[in-house]
Amino acid sequence: MSGRSIHDVLDDGALRLADRVIAWRRHLHRHPELSNREEKTAAFVAEHLRALGLDEVRTGIAGHGVVGVLRGGRPGSRTIALRADIDALPVPDRCGADFASEAVDTTYPGGPFPVSHACGHDCHTAMLMGAATVLAEARAELPGTVLFVFQPAEEGPPVTEEGGARAMVAEGAFAEPVPTMVFGMHVTPYPKGHVGYLSGNQYAASLLVRITVTGRQVHGSTPWQGIDPMPAAGAILTGIGQLYRQVSAFDPVTVTIGHIEDVGRFNIIGETVTLWGTVRCADESGMAEVRRRLATLAGHTAAAYQATARVDYLQPVPPVRNGAAWVAAGLPTFRRVVGAERVVETVPSLGYDDVSEFIDRFGGLYVTLGVQDAALDERGLPVPLAGGRGLVTNHHPGFYADDDTLVTGVRLHAHVAYDHLTGALAPDRAEAR
Repeated sequence: MSGRSIHDVLDDGALRLADRVIAWRRHLHRHPELSNREEKTAAFVAEHLRALGLDEVRTGIAGHGVVGVLRGGRPGSRTIALRADIDALPVPDRCGADFASEAVDTTYPGGPFPVSHACGHDCHTAMLMGAATVLAEARAELPGTVLFVFQPAEEGPPVTEEGGARAMVAEGAFAEPVPTMVFGMHVTPYPKGHVGYLSGNQYAASLLVRITVTGRQVHGSTPWQGIDPMPAAGAILTGIGQLYRQVSAFDPVTVTIGHIEDVGRFNIIGETVTLWGTVRCADESGMAEVRRRLATLAGHTAAAYQATARVDYLQPVPPVRNGAAWVAAGLPTFRRVVGAERVVETVPSLGYDDVSEFIDRFGGLYVTLGVQDAALDERGLPVPLAGGRGLVTNHHPGFYADDDTLVTGVRLHAHVAYDHLTGALAPDRAEAR
């Protein structure tokens, strides 16, 4: 390497690749696919990984999951799994870019849906494809193994299907070799190129909730001859808005109903109304109490209207927790990549990410990467830059990400991978400081 450090080599490789990473991201953005339907996305990723000459490219894991295996050219006992999620959302694309999605899924349960990468998974996938390229070029210098994990259904599969991170673990995606660290990142509305971290719970515990309110169907002209589930559903919605007063204000909790489903007609009082929503708890220890109170609220409220309510809790996801020792080990790497002034401690989020299934089992870190026209105010919170595109949250139809920041994500993946394989980024090193 002519006296140049391996980190310089990795950076040079990432910079040379910047235009290709942007092109991959734009292709993925134009062609989004919903959870458990990522067939073309997975094929696009797998084709690229095979072209890199990796030791293995495993496909069809938990639906459309892909894992690439790169064994380094030097002896080493560590294995790092770099993870990206590949699915999109049932959200229209109003980002304003010329590569905006026009996709519509007409067959997805509950659809048809407009489909877009309103959460930024197109960025995650493209950045990890770039990191796989850079690390494959540096294979001879790697003392260990790198797994490139492209995970489907992070947003949650349809309720009648299995999928996501837990399913990848169950299907043996990490059986050989077993990771000694998992690393990933999520793009967010923070200043471009800023890395956000948090010791403790970075993201919340989550549950999908389904509340089925049942009455007795009757013609709309004779409501007294049946039981109308609609007023009961409305009262449950109102009551949910007061649940926060029944738990400690120091333990952040939210219960959100995002979808109401009724099968019927304008002049028919239907049999059932179904409420679909999500429960989030900053600390998983509070989830049991919220579940109990929500079930009690729904059941008793429905009974007051002579109806019944059944509450089902589905797709549990544990919180994303970054251990303090892992954070301490990772900070020097993050600061080398983006500069100390751009590595900032963030506040906890009630968002969720099922990467927690991997980090809980194998250890590791999950951080955020700012990709929007923003600055930090005196409180350390993001504010929009004058003349910029504003701050637009993930899952909003107008969510956008800065293309030029993608190369930073490539560099982060590559540096973290090399540092972990050499033992420079490991919790035992952090605890020894």
